Amino acid sequence: MCPYIENIGMGPAVADSRGVLLNNSCFRTNQFLLEVIFHNKMKQYKCLTNDSSLASAIYVPYYAGLDISQYLWSSNILVRDATAFDLVGWLSGRPEWRLMSGRDHFLVAGRIAWDCRRQADDPSYWGSKLMFLPQSQNMTMLSVESSVWNNDFAIPYPTYFHPSKGAEVAQWQDRMRKQERKYLFAFAGALRPEFEFTIPGEIINQCLASYGKCKLLNCSSSTNNCDDPVNVMKVFRSSVFCLQPRGDSYTRQSTFDSILAGCIPVFFHSGTAYVQYVWHLPRDHTKYSVFIPLDEAKKVSIEPILQSIPENEVLAMREEVIRLIPRMVYADPRSKERNFDDAFDVAIKGVLERIGKVRKVIVSGGDPSIGFAEQNHQKFNFPSSAFAKKGVYYT
Repeated sequence: MCPYIENIGMGPAVADSRGVLLNNSCFRTNQFLLEVIFHNKMKQYKCLTNDSSLASAIYVPYYAGLDISQYLWSSNILVRDATAFDLVGWLSGRPEWRLMSGRDHFLVAGRIAWDCRRQADDPSYWGSKLMFLPQSQNMTMLSVESSVWNNDFAIPYPTYFHPSKGAEVAQWQDRMRKQERKYLFAFAGALRPEFEFTIPGEIINQCLASYGKCKLLNCSSSTNNCDDPVNVMKVFRSSVFCLQPRGDSYTRQSTFDSILAGCIPVFFHSGTAYVQYVWHLPRDHTKYSVFIPLDEAKKVSIEPILQSIPENEVLAMREEVIRLIPRMVYADPRSKERNFDDAFDVAIKGVLERIGKVRKVIVSGGDPSIGFAEQNHQKFNFPSSAFAKKGVYYT
């Protein structure tokens, strides 16, 4: 991970974008470096105060993802949990903690929440138990993928684009509007033996059989194709739709790469985006995406479904995707000229609104613990506003 810490978490600059990316604004950003980028953006936040009694929220700059990534495959759960116990022990002893028992504190993890939610003290169970510690359940936890607990919230994976000012965003959006798209759909992924009879495997088979209408970017470890931002963006910007099945977990960084490229994402599970990024994505999923139910995707051909969508609807969806770009990117933390709200700003607004509601409950004499960190199996239910239209499954 060390090379990716360069440029305060954005990674090495893309030396030669080959005309695909904007020069000076694109980096080889690692998908798990969100917590470092977020911390460096927080250092420049315009509303910081040194007086915790005046603070609306308290940010905990602990790199939970980088910490646990060292020990995820360790059989010693005491080692996996050591820093988490140290952290919450220190935090809960601080005077600012006692004011709201930590319910005004929030933490950002650069990995998925499940990496920090081990459900048993058994070495065969995955991850650390950071987010299950009693003190942690009083905090709001942000990560690139949330879980079914109510104090978990997902915020976008970092993309390769870290603009310094709004003019760069507008320039990129204009370029994506004018971009020629010669492929109907695209998929960036690799066929692994365990995926042969799953959605990714079916997608790859359909893509290969599409007679050039689908562009497949092979992401197998032997090629390193998807480690190069230029390769990824070159494919996505040339495609109308980008297929986004769930990967090793519900979510994929590729979702945000496709939005950045103005490529309409196609989802197969509500947990990949709709119920995850509730602060950043529109509630009306019909505006920016296509949804093909998981069971249907195993039975039908994807190509005719996408071809059946009227051109005027495709253009409207693409415009909405391009409009979303500022909310999906993390601006360069070093910039002093930024004049737009990025993914960081949207996340901070969400945190402040959540903590503000907790304060109102306390003032009114209510119990702030009710619903704050409870397990909620309804959280990942498909939003009721999405339906199949005219027999075609898209939203």
